[in-house]
Amino acid sequence: MNLQQFQEIFQQECHKNKIEYQSTKAEKFYQYMNLILEWNQKINVTAIKDEKEFIIKHFVDSLTIHSFVAQANRILDIGTGAGFPGIPLKIYNPEIDFTLIDSVNKKITVLQDVIQKLELKEIEAVHIRAEELAQDLHYREKFDVVTTRAVSNLATISEYMLPFVKIGGKAICMKGPNIEQELDEAKKAIGLLGGKIEEVKKIEINHEFERNIIIIKKVNQTDKKYPRGQGKPAKDPIK
Repeated sequence: MNLQQFQEIFQQECHKNKIEYQSTKAEKFYQYMNLILEWNQKINVTAIKDEKEFIIKHFVDSLTIHSFVAQANRILDIGTGAGFPGIPLKIYNPEIDFTLIDSVNKKITVLQDVIQKLELKEIEAVHIRAEELAQDLHYREKFDVVTTRAVSNLATISEYMLPFVKIGGKAICMKGPNIEQELDEAKKAIGLLGGKIEEVKKIEINHEFERNIIIIKKVNQTDKKYPRGQGKPAKDPIK
């Protein structure tokens, strides 16, 4: 796929999904896609190899939360993988300071290469677990927005996210379909961690898959004992 073909498809898919298409940013997205697909031949960073599918399921999907983050000063993306939604949001919002973290070092190596080649500023990719970083006072309760995409169940991921969100800020979880039971089971954990579910927005992307965007507002400080270590949020979620 050449740049012109990419631009046409990306623009078309943004319009279909009511996302503002920024033509001046398209070349960076094209370069980003090619870098990930090139790296993917050496390291498995994404299961999506078809270019049109990559545009829809990585770029368009990531940008569905653009309107929720545009006013933020500092954003953390937990379990970022190949950089989603963090890097697409950074390309659209170059003035926002981003931190991307993942517990898999090879994925961070890929992202550091992407950041350098795309010449992105005010962004860092760090190999660390969320429960370790949450004890660092430079990061704990310092972010306007914390994002995750398709990471763990809601009670578990809330325990990792909310300690980083400043009071008045938001945790934004991008989840798949059928989340009613998960929402119900996570309410106690979210409240205990200082959060309150503000909105659940259901989006159907291209009539292909459903995305539920869960917005959690941080209303109280999180107790210092959270997040728990040794994988406890996943093994024994707050109930």
